[in-house]
Amino acid sequence: MSRVALISIGASVALFLYILEMVRRRKLREEYSILWLSGSLVILVLSVKQEWLGRISQAIGIAYPPSFLFLVGILFILLILIHFSIAISKLHNMNKKMAQEMALMENAVRKIEEKPGGFTGT
Repeated sequence: MSRVALISIGASVALFLYILEMVRRRKLREEYSILWLSGSLVILVLSVKQEWLGRISQAIGIAYPPSFLFLVGILFILLILIHFSIAISKLHNMNKKMAQEMALMENAVRKIEEKPGGFTGT
């Protein structure tokens, strides 16, 4: 087994175990760990099954199979970035909506307080 294969096996196993530990410690939510875990498993399988890596990279037209392994890693990172961008956009929209609703409620409370005989707050 080549040095590149050993390094990629070690790195993918280390990443897999690290992600599991972060989920166990509740520092990473399960829904976000799925892409990380699947990415590390794909790289692990391709690192262990060198003949699969060779066949797939040859079919795609990549002369050096470990280059395909790095391409797979980069593609998983791009998927993770897209996933996080979607999550951030969703959170941004929720935050904006909540701020607008809070402003409307504050305005309604202010109008009630300004009415004679309205809410005094004590």
